[in-house]
Amino acid sequence: MERPHKAGFVAIIGAPNAGKSTLLNYFLKEKLAIVAAKPQTTRHKILGIITEENFQVIFWDTPGYHVSERLLNKEMMSRTLSALTDADVVLWLVDGRKQGRDHEAVRELILKTQKEKLLIAISKADLVEKTALDEIATKVAEEIKDCPVFQVSAKTGKDMDRLKSSLVELLPESGPFFPEDVFTDQPMRLIAAEFVREAVFRLLRNELPYSTAVTIDEYREPAKSDSGLQTYIAATIHVEKENQKGIMIGNRGLMLKEIGTRARLALEKMIEGPVFLKLFVRVTKDWSKKKSSIHEFGYGDKS
Repeated sequence: MERPHKAGFVAIIGAPNAGKSTLLNYFLKEKLAIVAAKPQTTRHKILGIITEENFQVIFWDTPGYHVSERLLNKEMMSRTLSALTDADVVLWLVDGRKQGRDHEAVRELILKTQKEKLLIAISKADLVEKTALDEIATKVAEEIKDCPVFQVSAKTGKDMDRLKSSLVELLPESGPFFPEDVFTDQPMRLIAAEFVREAVFRLLRNELPYSTAVTIDEYREPAKSDSGLQTYIAATIHVEKENQKGIMIGNRGLMLKEIGTRARLALEKMIEGPVFLKLFVRVTKDWSKKKSSIHEFGYGDKS
């Protein structure tokens, strides 16, 4: 008997740096969501799609949920809340290495929303002793009754297939929402901006990456008849203070050059073609404290 086709939306919820973007990239087998060893790297609600013969899972990778009075962070949290509200299934990703204030905030949020279709996965299982993972699993199972708990690693693939199968089982019966060859609805302009921001997060320390926004000034693909030519991208890195501009550019422009090189290589791998990436640095004073600038840079919901 033929199995019914399933399709629906899965919101990946968790504290900052729990591994949500790494998990999404593993499922997609594509580098879509940016990853850095710093919390609060994700600012957008990133949509990623996996399509197989009998199902289509549409993931929302959300900004890490945390308590903050900073305006930018509050705007980002609105995207997490909208994904949690609209999703057919919620996947709570618990950081296997650290549970603290933000973990408790996510737990309270999930209890408050009372989502019926919920799975819990403890991440970074390759980095944590089995006894410690079991203790965390027991604790969260006591906090959220009658909810399956997985111990996964997006680095090694541990239990990822079983997690995916369990997510599919919870999806409603439906035809696909997207064509089978589509893995995201994100425009390449946004992906390009995110790859530049990822390079900033990986190369610069302290608070500077959190004061950085990236906008795309121009994105020009080569004409079909010019298949050997490069995709041209011009982007501006916005910082909040004049002294940050000098750090971003670096001595003799070396830091900006390295940022551009890393972002360009990531883009070339995704689009499978050569890219010419031109970067500028601009001081947009205190942009993260102004709702108009946050919305202009695409980091908040205008609604």
